[in-house]
Amino acid sequence: MASDARIPAPIPPPQPKISKFKIALCQLLVTPDKERNIAHARKLIEDAARKGAKLVVLPEIWNCPLSLKNLSKYAEDIDAEAACPSISMLSEVAFRNGITLVGGSIPELSAGQLFNTCCVFGPDGKLKAKHRKLHLFDFEVPGEVAFRESDFLTAGEEPTIVDTDVGRIGIGICHDIRFPELAMLYGSRGAHLICYPGAFNMSTGELLWELMQRASCLLQLVHQPGTLIPVLNTLHGVILVLLDRSVK
Repeated sequence: MASDARIPAPIPPPQPKISKFKIALCQLLVTPDKERNIAHARKLIEDAARKGAKLVVLPEIWNCPLSLKNLSKYAEDIDAEAACPSISMLSEVAFRNGITLVGGSIPELSAGQLFNTCCVFGPDGKLKAKHRKLHLFDFEVPGEVAFRESDFLTAGEEPTIVDTDVGRIGIGICHDIRFPELAMLYGSRGAHLICYPGAFNMSTGELLWELMQRASCLLQLVHQPGTLIPVLNTLHGVILVLLDRSVK
């Protein structure tokens, strides 16, 4: 049944250099102090590497508070490396610790537009891939909260899949998980796992994340460990989807 439903057939992924490894999903308390957030993230990544992790993943918008109107103040031009303290730290710490690093996401400023962007680094410290959040999150709970990412952010245009030492990884950010076509695409392209850094609010986050994790498991025939920890008024976490390549 599964083989009939998966059309076209999956593209065989290359054999990973590392077949058995530890994964660290990092949580951190975000403050308005960008330098402090960067230092805290560095410490968590280094701690994870010392404990043997070969793949480390950060959450969505980890270098500043997730306040849409203030994101531009913390944004970095990722293509201008010298002016990117967050990206420089991620590159350096990946190289020094010899790890694959999925750097959560930070606000990216490019050609006058603001994106929510995830960068992936290899053990050599080089940028291997950059994913811009595809599906922006707009919602309103009457009398409680309203949140419209599309008023401030520009949506990305392309899915992102990258070959790393630990396997082929598909990248999504937060609300991207609501769209199973993206996970199906990554599955058909031979991804070993999919990383969804996220930061949902407390009004909708907990129920939505739990539901989406269960739905993704059923749709993709995967095993899906995840993390949800309240931080201030948001749920910062990473959903990691491990695709079972033994499914025929």
